[in-house]
Amino acid sequence: MWQSIKRRIFAGLLAIVPIAVTFWILKFLFSFLDGFAAPLLKQIGVEIPGLGIILTLVIIFVLGLLVTNVLGKTLFNWGERILAKLPIVNTIYNTIKQITSAFTGSTVKSFQQVIFIQYPRIGLWTMCFVTNESQNELGEEFYHVFVPTTPNPTSGVFIIVQKKDVIQPNISVEDGLKAIISGGILDSGRSLSGKLPSKT
Repeated sequence: MWQSIKRRIFAGLLAIVPIAVTFWILKFLFSFLDGFAAPLLKQIGVEIPGLGIILTLVIIFVLGLLVTNVLGKTLFNWGERILAKLPIVNTIYNTIKQITSAFTGSTVKSFQQVIFIQYPRIGLWTMCFVTNESQNELGEEFYHVFVPTTPNPTSGVFIIVQKKDVIQPNISVEDGLKAIISGGILDSGRSLSGKLPSKT
């Protein structure tokens, strides 16, 4: 009973934390920038509706320019090293960064497709991602797969499995990552178990 309650609490946190953090950051930027710039403009007789939103978008755009050039990357890496030395802060920052990096183009493109394999034992089905393919001297075909952990898909194990032993559920890599991070709660409306055989 308690385990079920904890799972529901964790699921709720996974759902609300990203939304709450995003809302809080945007609200802070809107209020801060609007409160900072509006009085200055008012002194010269200029009023701009929605000034906080405009300035926030401009700052985000400028930040994007900075982190995509050499100088900006150097400053960004320097800031990351400072955060890495701060207790508690470094844990929170690294966790958020690892989870968000799972949805970047480079990570998604490195995974070719989603499959199910029986792991860690026969009868237990695990979602994993194909990273490569190979063939042995007998002509048997294999998938090279990455089996991620939940809720952090940036760690896991590497396994080579025969193609004939896998199930291809026709799930996109993005949807697969969402299911992994949420512990199977978010599966884009699909029933993951419905794609598995009733008997092994």
